[in-house]
Amino acid sequence: MKQILLFSIIILLSISGYAKKNERPNIIFILTDDQSYGMMGCTGNEIIQTPNLDKLAGEGVLFTNAHVSSAICTPSRVSIFLGQYERKHSVNFNSSTAISEEAWQESYPVLMRKAGYYTGYIGKNHSPIGKEGYESGIIENSFDFWFASHGGVYFYPKERREIYKDAIAETQAEVLEEGVNQFLDPNARRLKGAISFLEERPSDKPFMLSLNFNIPHGATTQTMRQRATDDEIYRALYRDKEIPLPPNYIAKGDIKNPKLPVNIHHANDRQAGYNYVDTPEDMKERYILQMQCITGVDRMVGKLRETLKELELDKNTIIIFTSDHGLFMGEHGLGGKSLCYEKCTHVPMFMYHPKMKKGYKSDAQVQTIDIAPTMLSLAGAEIPKAIQGKDISAFIKDGKTKVRDYLYTENLWSTTFGNPRCEAVQTKEWKYIRYYKNNNISATEKVNLAKEYGISQRVMLYEVHPQQFAVYRNYIENPINGELPVYEELYHLAEDPHEVHNLVKKAEHKAILEELRAAWKSEITKARGEGKPKVVIHSNMKSKI
Repeated sequence: MKQILLFSIIILLSISGYAKKNERPNIIFILTDDQSYGMMGCTGNEIIQTPNLDKLAGEGVLFTNAHVSSAICTPSRVSIFLGQYERKHSVNFNSSTAISEEAWQESYPVLMRKAGYYTGYIGKNHSPIGKEGYESGIIENSFDFWFASHGGVYFYPKERREIYKDAIAETQAEVLEEGVNQFLDPNARRLKGAISFLEERPSDKPFMLSLNFNIPHGATTQTMRQRATDDEIYRALYRDKEIPLPPNYIAKGDIKNPKLPVNIHHANDRQAGYNYVDTPEDMKERYILQMQCITGVDRMVGKLRETLKELELDKNTIIIFTSDHGLFMGEHGLGGKSLCYEKCTHVPMFMYHPKMKKGYKSDAQVQTIDIAPTMLSLAGAEIPKAIQGKDISAFIKDGKTKVRDYLYTENLWSTTFGNPRCEAVQTKEWKYIRYYKNNNISATEKVNLAKEYGISQRVMLYEVHPQQFAVYRNYIENPINGELPVYEELYHLAEDPHEVHNLVKKAEHKAILEELRAAWKSEITKARGEGKPKVVIHSNMKSKI
């Protein structure tokens, strides 16, 4: 009798634990590429068609004051993986570093998998891991399902990336949609290129899917060709609309007073891929292509929600959406990213929880480094001490309204392409930015030398050598150790959201300037953290990517 009772208790406890495990939410994290804050209907765009994203954001919490920590692809994406500022994780294009295997063990994909989640990754990876970087195979083996590529995915993925060749569709959003269907649905068509450690998603485990688009990134939109086989969205949408110029747009030929001093920002060395902002006509054409891509993403999100409903997964699946950074479209005569202005750092971000009774907007100062600890918290997993982001899961539980007093952003991608090192600290009302000397060799000079001596421009401009690590470490440590800024800016965001009027020399704003200078010192010190960065020295000299 005692044995029967004991056996019954064990069965009941097992069932209880099984039920508790299944109560954990599924999580889908969607990341777009180069999508500025104002590129959805719910964020104020009156032209673009994003009904599905708008509906999701309206049913969840839409963050109207969300920012990245570094406004360029690789450091931003590494920051999202690790929940850390770049100054701590120390990985960027010019750093000659990759995430070490030790550091990767505390990334959200590894920790979610250890917590019992079935994990998937689809789309773009731009984060090198291990001494072999993208060729190491470490990230592929960190997920249960992998349908992704390193570097760009491009608009016609099958033409550039082997893994996507078996897809039926031709264009990016639709190709990635096939991967999503296989991850979620046991009855979906099997893709030969997808790497899966199980035949299908286990029904007794919660899942976490990272869906990473490479749109509306410039490398994608510049390859769009309006082919007869393309969907109508990508051929004709928005072409009947009057496209307004962005606020403070300046054509290259009309620039009289550059936004930043020429000795700090070498704008003429900007990457050639951003030359479409130089004339209104080219800018408008590229803007149309960007909007078409985002509408393609929006349609896919709509289909994703339909699939979740059909599979009876909709009532327990949280969806988080954001972008890796914004993009200048000719504002102030600028093109590209990486600076600490709102156009680069301010991104769309929302969290949807099916159990929320009503959606709302929040102007809390949140950042994309908050996503990793938030997902871990939602999964019931432990948040490592190395994570610097904040757990903001309370926003979809009890409506938490404050996250941080000061928001910190930085740019350490100071290279031959003219960008200066800079850091910013801001409140909801004010922003302070500081810049340092820019002694980088001109990209224009490098290109001329490459042509003269028959050297590959890729080698001259983009290869990463270990000696660059010393320069990069200097960029990280010097401001903390007393390097003085050569230029400063102060903006009253509440009255000047487009950051037109630099008030740094106005005596009446001295008190707020001193407050933010003090806050900068505190925030940059916290962003740096303690100890040696957990990186490995990495080179792309022999890389095929």
